[in-house]
Amino acid sequence: MARFTIPYGKESQIFDLPDAWDAHRVMPHSVEPVAEPRRAVEEALEAPVGAFSWSEVRQRGHTTAGDAAGGPTVAIAVNDKTRPVPHGELLPPLLARLESLGIARAHITLVIATGTHPPMRPDEFTAILPVDIVERYRVVSHDVGDEQSLADLGTTSRGTPVQVNRLFVEADLRIVIGNIEPHQFMGYSGGVKSAVIGLAGRETINTNHAMMTLPGAMLGHFEDNPARQDVEEMGRMLRVDLALNAILNDHKRIVQVIAGEPTEVMRIGMPRVRELYVVEVDEPFDLVIASPGGHPKDINVYQAQKGLAHASLITRAQGEIVLAAACPEGSGSKGYETWVSSRRSHEQVLEDFEAEGFRIGPHKAFQIAREATRFRTTWVTDMPPREAERLLLDTASSIDEAVAAVRARHPEWAPGGSARPRVGIMPVANATIAGVGGADGELAR
Repeated sequence: MARFTIPYGKESQIFDLPDAWDAHRVMPHSVEPVAEPRRAVEEALEAPVGAFSWSEVRQRGHTTAGDAAGGPTVAIAVNDKTRPVPHGELLPPLLARLESLGIARAHITLVIATGTHPPMRPDEFTAILPVDIVERYRVVSHDVGDEQSLADLGTTSRGTPVQVNRLFVEADLRIVIGNIEPHQFMGYSGGVKSAVIGLAGRETINTNHAMMTLPGAMLGHFEDNPARQDVEEMGRMLRVDLALNAILNDHKRIVQVIAGEPTEVMRIGMPRVRELYVVEVDEPFDLVIASPGGHPKDINVYQAQKGLAHASLITRAQGEIVLAAACPEGSGSKGYETWVSSRRSHEQVLEDFEAEGFRIGPHKAFQIAREATRFRTTWVTDMPPREAERLLLDTASSIDEAVAAVRARHPEWAPGGSARPRVGIMPVANATIAGVGGADGELAR
C-alpha cells in the first residue's frame, strides 16, 4: 500500500491506496515564501502600482470631509475567518504608513467583510487580527441583515443594485486587504471583491452571484467573466482607492505582495497566480481524493464546496470524488441548510432551484447537487451523520473508510482485476486550477 497525507481541518488525514493504483498528486507548484514578509509588504506599499499616490492621501482629508488635524478618514475592508488572509503581516506596515502621514488612529476603521456570512462577534476578532490591532483601532463587522447600514450607489450596467456598507462608502480613503487566488466562478478573488461583495447587501450579492450560471463565469477567467466584470464595475462606482493583496503558496505563506490601484493589482497578480496554481493532467481521473486545503478552507460546507467543484474538473464522467473537509462549523449558512433540508434528493434540488430562481444560500445546494449528479461524491467530515444527511451528503468517517467503499463498488479495480484506476490526489483543491490536456480555458464553473 502507498501512504498519502492531505490537510484536514487544523491537522491532516493519512490514508493508504493499493500500490497497483495509478496515483498522482495534483497540486500547485512548490514555491518558497518570501524571506521577510513584513519587508515585502513595506516594499509593495512604498511603490504602489497604477494611479494610486500616497502624496494625494493627505490632501484628500482637506478637500473632503476629513479633519485636517487628524487626516482623512480611512476604512479598511479585511476578510473574515473563512479566508486565510495573513492580516498579521499585511496590516501593521499599512497602519504604520497611514499614521506616518498624520492620520489619527481614531480616523481608521477596520470593517470585517463577511458577505452573507454571519457577522463576527467582537470576541472573535482576534481570531483573524493581531490582539494589539484590535485593542488600538476601531474594528466592526459587516452585517448583511442590517439594511440601514447600507449606502445605495446605483445600478451596474448588468443590472446589479450596488448597496455597500455605509462606513466604508463614506470614508475619505477606501482600502481593501486580501489574497489573489483562484475562485470557482468569479475567476479570481482579490482586488475590489473584498469590499463590493464582502461589504455588500444581500440583494447586491444575490444579483451578482446569479451570474455564476452564465458563460465565462468560470475558474481562472477574468476579462470574459460576467460575474467578475460586474464586480469590477461596482469597484469603480465605489471608488476603492487601494488594494493590498498577497499571493500565497500551498502552505498559506506569502510569495508576493502587490499594492496600488485595484485594477492594476489584479492585472499584475493574476498571471502570477496562474503560474503557481494552474496544473495540467493528461486525462481525467477515475477517482479524485481532495481536500479544500484545511482550515479555514474547510471550516464549513459552504466554503468546502469549492474544493468539490475544483476536483470535478479532472474527474471522468460518473467517476468518484472523495472530499475530506472537517466542517467544524457545520453548513455555514442557515439559509442553505433550511432550504436543502426540505429536499429529498440532489435531482430535486436542481429542479427546484431552476424553478424558483437564483437565491444566495440555496445556490450552495445547487452547486453541490450539480457535482453529485455527475459524480459519485463522498464527504469525509466531522459533522454528525444526521446533520450531513439533512444536507444530502453521503459521508464516511475517514478517507480509508471512503476508499474501502470505493473499492467495494469497483471490483474491477482489485489486484488482478480488469482495470487499473487513475487516482488524483488534490491536497489544496480550493487553490488549484486544474485542467485536462492543457485545456484550462475549458474549466467548469
